[in-house]
Amino acid sequence: MRALVIHAARDLRVEDRDPGRLGAGQVMVRVKAGGICGSDLHYFNHGGFGVIKLQEPMILGHEVAGEIIEIASDVSSLSLGDQVAVNPSRPCAHCRYCLQGLPNQCVDMRFYGSAMRMPHVQGAFRELLVCDAVQCEAAMNATAAQLALVEPFAVALHAISRAGPLLGQRILITGCGPIGALVVAAARFHGAAEIIVTDVVDEPLAIARTLGADCTINVATEPETLAALAADKGSVGVMFECSGNERALRAGLDVMQPRGIVVQLGLGGDVSLPQNLVVAKEISIMGSFRFHAEFALAVRLIDERKVDLQPLLATSFGLEEAKQAFEMANDRRQAMKVQLVF
Repeated sequence: MRALVIHAARDLRVEDRDPGRLGAGQVMVRVKAGGICGSDLHYFNHGGFGVIKLQEPMILGHEVAGEIIEIASDVSSLSLGDQVAVNPSRPCAHCRYCLQGLPNQCVDMRFYGSAMRMPHVQGAFRELLVCDAVQCEAAMNATAAQLALVEPFAVALHAISRAGPLLGQRILITGCGPIGALVVAAARFHGAAEIIVTDVVDEPLAIARTLGADCTINVATEPETLAALAADKGSVGVMFECSGNERALRAGLDVMQPRGIVVQLGLGGDVSLPQNLVVAKEISIMGSFRFHAEFALAVRLIDERKVDLQPLLATSFGLEEAKQAFEMANDRRQAMKVQLVF
């Protein structure tokens, strides 16, 4: 089979790899579509992120969907021909966090396309993927392109679960990359009364409006529009910070109402917080990391057409056009979510 392998920053190669053989409880998926994620772009642009660096060639990718073409004899939950989204998380099921019902915090997690371990965990941008049957969620109606959005949508749904009830709330989403845009769709589904989205680029804000945003603000050109929400101690009940940018977090805290909730999804460096403001307003700040049960829910919502994520899908490229696809994915003015087809 062919696979997309990163060797170093901007050194992306299509290589022949052995797909391997099925073991007990496993299936083989013919991968049809895979979405380029921010972490994939970090490996492409910089060879890693933070202290996580490539130490050996690694197959990229973790947002994939495809068709079941082979099944181990002990698997009864799936059938040949099933269209599936593949969960890239493989928690150990034995550590104390897994046993406490927090598998997204697993201390021995194996996540596709990750250089956090050595040897690296090879990713899913490949024509054939052998995986555990429990990683696959079957769909009846959704296309492979739609199912390849399940993983990032599950991230957004997990963030919603961290925030608690959104019914009737005015919410703020800072940073309108793919995750921020998917939080818009998830928040609209969960009953938010008003959704405000900020970014520094107009093009992704336009997509946010198609997904259900009531108000979009380019804070690079009209910061005063957001600042107006800070009157009378603030008027935003829940904030989802999706940019990882310190200035976005700081501006958001100003408009939070007393006892508001801030959910941090965006990854960045160390930040400074206005401690007195957080204390005086009794603001709750919490993180949101990956997902677990939300993966199956994301498949169901997409497959039953209860959410329409089609506006995120800009264009797709064949595997031999991978470098062009990554270059487009680097430019948020051109595309929200770029996918590879296999």
